[in-house]
Amino acid sequence: MTHTDQQMMSRAITLAKLGRYTTAPNPNVGCVIVNGNDIVGEGYHYQAGQPHAEVLALRQAQQRAQGATVYVTLEPCSHYGRTSACAEVLINAKVARVVCAMVDPNPAFSGRGIAMLQAAGIDVDIGVLAVEAQALNPGFIKQMTQQMPYVELKLAASLDGRTALANGVSKWITGPKARADVQHFRAQASAILSTSATVIADDPSLNVRWSELEQSVQHAYPQSALRQPIRVIIDSQNRLTPDYQLFHLPGETILARTHIGTEVWPDSVQQWQLPTQTNSHQLDLVALMSRLAQYGINHIWVEAGARLAGALLQQQLVDSLILYQAPKLMGSDSRGLIDISGLTTMAQTPLLTITDVCMIDCDIRIMATVQNNK
Repeated sequence: MTHTDQQMMSRAITLAKLGRYTTAPNPNVGCVIVNGNDIVGEGYHYQAGQPHAEVLALRQAQQRAQGATVYVTLEPCSHYGRTSACAEVLINAKVARVVCAMVDPNPAFSGRGIAMLQAAGIDVDIGVLAVEAQALNPGFIKQMTQQMPYVELKLAASLDGRTALANGVSKWITGPKARADVQHFRAQASAILSTSATVIADDPSLNVRWSELEQSVQHAYPQSALRQPIRVIIDSQNRLTPDYQLFHLPGETILARTHIGTEVWPDSVQQWQLPTQTNSHQLDLVALMSRLAQYGINHIWVEAGARLAGALLQQQLVDSLILYQAPKLMGSDSRGLIDISGLTTMAQTPLLTITDVCMIDCDIRIMATVQNNK
């Protein structure tokens, strides 16, 4: 791996990130084509059904692709779907070398694109900036390898870990810039997961508001291109009615229930009947996650109360979390951050790896991965 390889792959990763608001359920992929010392083509995958990154970069490079080196963040696809197989397109372009950051995580196709390229006499190198490339698509990778979605838990609390006063008042703990920061993460998710309790308490929209995204994002994506994540609401006891605002906003909503209700819902609302947990009336969260994965949902952003947060953590369904902490102290009679009970040893506590800490105006944002044992 040369310095040039790292430099060009870094550029491809930067390009891939440009699709993070629009590509789901497809992966984010970037591509750079270099001939001699010159970048002759660039591209990134924008949306499912649209040309892949390699195809766009080749269109830009045209004849200069012959004998060139192609840097791509994910192994070129080997199958025909809504687009042609990228491995074959690269072969036809007569490129000399392909550098892949990582192989395709889909077991059905992993390594096939690389084998096609090598059989055509093209040199292939794998693993340049692999960790950075994997970070582009945690949901896609988990879906392909475990048939489960990647789950990201969002939390907000005071410095003493409280989410609401004893009387239930919680608006607002964090400041407007922290709340705007949440829009950035919502926009990258396939779905937003919450509960009927949150809907009843707050009547939230649970959507992405284009006007609250950074100006650079607004310039890159017209409002018409904004993809609204699917709203998934756990409503085990059928407490919700069609009166709440989220059922009448653009985008799809799924009600996860233990039995189907008789209410008349807008066409954009589905009811799913799911099993309960063993010896419990609570909805089976593992069954829900499995069904969401089958539905094509790769990446779930969770915004809910302490009870669901605790249940997801205890069942080892959370992959990462983001905690916003405000410079406030709310006292011992205020409501706690996470409802986890029955712990008797420190070994039973969920263990986190802090990956980033920064200030969002006056609030602290902590990002962490969860060290699950599954």
